[in-house]
Amino acid sequence: MYTLDDLLHLMARLRDPQFGCPWDLKQTYASIVPHTLEEAYEVADAIERGDFDHLQGELGDLLFQVVFYAQLAKEEGRFEFDGVIDGITRKLLRRHPHVFPTGELHAPKEIPRLTDNEVNRRWDEIKAQERAEKTNAPQQLSLLDDVPVALPALSRAAKLQKRAAQVGFDWPEALPVVDKVREELDEVLEAMAENDAAAVADEIGDLLFVVVNLARHLKVDPETALRSANSKFDRRFRYIEQALRHTQRPIEDCTLEEMDALWGEAKRQEKNAPGCG
Repeated sequence: MYTLDDLLHLMARLRDPQFGCPWDLKQTYASIVPHTLEEAYEVADAIERGDFDHLQGELGDLLFQVVFYAQLAKEEGRFEFDGVIDGITRKLLRRHPHVFPTGELHAPKEIPRLTDNEVNRRWDEIKAQERAEKTNAPQQLSLLDDVPVALPALSRAAKLQKRAAQVGFDWPEALPVVDKVREELDEVLEAMAENDAAAVADEIGDLLFVVVNLARHLKVDPETALRSANSKFDRRFRYIEQALRHTQRPIEDCTLEEMDALWGEAKRQEKNAPGCG
C-alpha cells in the first residue's frame, strides 16, 4: 500500500515547475479554500448518511487538502508537512495533561481521574492561555479574536456565544432564552408591520442568533440540527414529487393543500418506519 511519504512525493511532483500538472501549478492558498470546505462537508455528509463504505475516500480527499497547503508553504520556505504533524502533536499533548501528565508522548500510562466537565474546563483554560501567548500585548485584545470569520454562520454564532459564556456573559439556563426567542420573534413581526425590509433582515438575524443560543443551552449543535432539518425537508419534498409522478400530475398544477396532504403522508410513513419512535 502507498504511504504518507508517497502522497507527499506525489504532491511535490504535481507542483514540479517543469513536469507538474498545469492546474495544480496555478493554485494558491486562497484558490484551494473552497475545495477544502467542500471536502470537509463531504466527510460530514458521509458520516451523517452512515456511508462508511465511502468515508475512507472522503477522508483521503480531505487529507490531500492539508498536503497541498503544506507543499505551498514548503515552496515558500514557511514550513513543511513534518512541522504540521509536530505542531498538532505538541498541541494535543499540552491540551491533554490528564492523559499525558508529563507532556511526553510515550510516558507510562496513568488512569485519568477527571470528569468530562473537568476535562472541558481544563481544555478551555489551556486554550485561553495559548491565545494569550499568541500576542505580544500584556493581555488579549478580545476573547473573540481567533473565532474564524469564515466558519458557517450558525457554527460561528455558537462559538462566539460559548466564548462570551466563559466570562459569565450568558443566561444561566435555557428557559430565559426561550423568552428571548419570543421577544425577538415579536420584533420581527413589528418590523414586518412597518414594512421595513432592512429592519426585517436585521431582526431575522437576531432571531437566528438567539435560536442558536437556545440550541447551545440544550446541548444541540445548531449546524448539525439544521443539516438534519434540511435532509428531512429534502426527503419529504422528494416524496411529494414521486407521488405526483405516479399520478402523472405536474407539480405546478397542484394546490398547496394537495402538496401539504402529501407532506403529511411522508411524515406518517417516516413515523411508522421500522426503528422510528
